[in-house]
Amino acid sequence: MIDIVVVLRAEDAVLDFLSVLTPPTAPPATTESAHREVHVLLADSGEHLALPPDLTLSGRLALLATRVREADESAASPGTEALATALARVAEGRPLCVWTHSPADNRRSRGRLGHDVAEALDAGETAEGTTVRHAVGYSPFLQFVSELDHPLSRELVAVKLDFVNRHARHLLDSESPQHMLYTGRVPAAERYFTAGPDERRRLFALLASLDEEAASVPDPWEFATSPYETERLDATTAWIARTCDPDTGPLIEVGACEGALTDRLAGKGYRVEATEPNPVFRARLTAGPGAGDAVHVHADGLEPLAGTRRLPGEAYLLIEMLYYGQDLDLLTALPTGLLFVALEPEVLDASLRPWLTASPDWEQIDEVVLVRPALETVCGGRAHLRKRGSTGVLLRRRPTLDQRPAFS
Repeated sequence: MIDIVVVLRAEDAVLDFLSVLTPPTAPPATTESAHREVHVLLADSGEHLALPPDLTLSGRLALLATRVREADESAASPGTEALATALARVAEGRPLCVWTHSPADNRRSRGRLGHDVAEALDAGETAEGTTVRHAVGYSPFLQFVSELDHPLSRELVAVKLDFVNRHARHLLDSESPQHMLYTGRVPAAERYFTAGPDERRRLFALLASLDEEAASVPDPWEFATSPYETERLDATTAWIARTCDPDTGPLIEVGACEGALTDRLAGKGYRVEATEPNPVFRARLTAGPGAGDAVHVHADGLEPLAGTRRLPGEAYLLIEMLYYGQDLDLLTALPTGLLFVALEPEVLDASLRPWLTASPDWEQIDEVVLVRPALETVCGGRAHLRKRGSTGVLLRRRPTLDQRPAFS
């Protein structure tokens, strides 16, 4: 069995895999374990470091120290094909224990590499007994169920800190969000888990936000199976129904994703113009159970809709989609008199409320708590997180001067 640590950059091998790099201090139980090899593959440079079994920890860290680089936003996974070739070259037909990043690491470059390493092993021919262990790594929003935990001794924590201060100190005040080091990225306990293909891909998609990769699995945010999301979507549908009659003009749903809300509205007799810029989500939306005469699907995002004003409607639905720095002044150009907006309470307070206070065009006429915060598992129970709740506000366009009634 060969241990292979596959990381984006040299410091990652020390920060998340020091317990793997540390030679055993007790006499080996078998002759085989006495000669177990450790290899390190660095994705940013393509280098392969072979660490002989008799090389001390300080010697191993010295080799890695010379490979620590300045922050580099271009550092990325070389792709599954290149990784499969590199892993096969090291393995030479022998079983591997591959240690790599989590596909749900919040540092997207590390998450992509962890995903690609496992995909490469799935696609290639590997010896029986080959395994992949993902480090929990940097995941501030998720709590993971791990299968292998290595709490570090005080001495090993001191080794890790010394490595950073000696060789990667420039990363402590780096402006790079991908590579800056701070307390949460230097764990005192290293935790690892294994994941099958579906779980791994779901973890990767879960962290993709608006990236095209979010659509790499169906229903990445588990709208169909999550009790929290079911409550939120049902409450949103009921809220809309209390204000808009199905016989009035169409509802324009911006960012409809795969149609979880669209289907509910169509089932209640509403005509929906559903817009979704992501082509994969849009294809699923078009093929969904709500598609038909009552639902028309468009490729527009918020900015094109505001710029062309080509889809007038009874109301625009901006449900859980104003999280990505959109210019809220675009809302004024939407061809409607009603806006249904739903957001997490913190985001609502920080962005929409100040904008609304200053807006001469819109007034709030309703507010409702759609769902309160809850703790919920994701990806089959592999991790859990706090879902932050959702509050709906209904905005009505203020009448212009020429629309206001004249005094008699």
